[in-house]
Amino acid sequence: MLRLLYVTDTHIRGTAPRSRTDDFVQAIGDKLDEVVEIAHREGVDAVLHGGDLFDRPDLSPAVVRDAARLLRRLQLPIYTVAGNHDIYGHNPDTVERSMLGLLDAFGVVQLIRPGEKVLLEGGGRKIQLTGQPFHYDLDRREASLDYAVQNETGADYCIHMVHGMAVDRPLPDGVAHTMVDTLWSEEVDVLLTGHYHAGFPVKQKEGRYIINPGALARINNHPSEIRRHPQVALLELGEEIHVRLIPITCAAPGDAVLDRSYLEKAAYREEKMAEFVRMLRDDGEFRALAVREIVEEIAGLEKVEDEVKHEALRRIAVVQEQWGSEGGLVE
Repeated sequence: MLRLLYVTDTHIRGTAPRSRTDDFVQAIGDKLDEVVEIAHREGVDAVLHGGDLFDRPDLSPAVVRDAARLLRRLQLPIYTVAGNHDIYGHNPDTVERSMLGLLDAFGVVQLIRPGEKVLLEGGGRKIQLTGQPFHYDLDRREASLDYAVQNETGADYCIHMVHGMAVDRPLPDGVAHTMVDTLWSEEVDVLLTGHYHAGFPVKQKEGRYIINPGALARINNHPSEIRRHPQVALLELGEEIHVRLIPITCAAPGDAVLDRSYLEKAAYREEKMAEFVRMLRDDGEFRALAVREIVEEIAGLEKVEDEVKHEALRRIAVVQEQWGSEGGLVE
């Protein structure tokens, strides 16, 4: 039996996101330490990473050095694809100039590039491993171009890793994504995805699997991230495929490390802005009156913060400019 450990979206960085209240650098280091422990305890043959190993392509050498030391503790092959945070300008061709490309050059990780096929053998099984890095057209073009591959090696199983926005529920208009239930492929036995930090329950159909355990890192404070607990996926490939999700025990509860205060403040300010604009729009003489005086007067009466007042005036100026170009009234 061949055992593989899958982890994705570690977002290693040298500073803490503003949404975190704890020491993020220490927290992600502890999680990766636990990943090493899990890999050794479970006797895995290799570790697979679904992309966004790093939070940016040009991290400081000191941060990359520490990450490399930690990853070397695995003493196992680490196969990865490039995520959008690992490259410049959503262009996977830039990976050679990135810190992820540097780790690949030094043999710390092995990057899987489009079209490449890696053969893994163990326990009497042969696995074809392929990968698709992030690129601008991912989830914008025909899904089979990125999410499907052919078994060209006579392998017992095909595993394909994609750093794409495969989701189990629709996302808002304008956010490129692909519904996971459309991604079943006759020759891909296990599809491993990342990028979508929330992850989704393991999908299974006729002995095939689509898996995203969710990001190891929690770098934003969306309610789904506060509820979510980081985990990794263990794949056991023998006569059949078995998948087990393993929670990261050192990860603190989301509400203990994620700060919602600045988002709540921003939401409050946006609500006050919308209310302020509504008050202005309700004035039937809006176009004919001195707009700046109206704003100043309402702001004083309603005790509106200066920042909100200035933003309202900026937005009104934009509208006035548009009216002027259309032959309307301008103060």
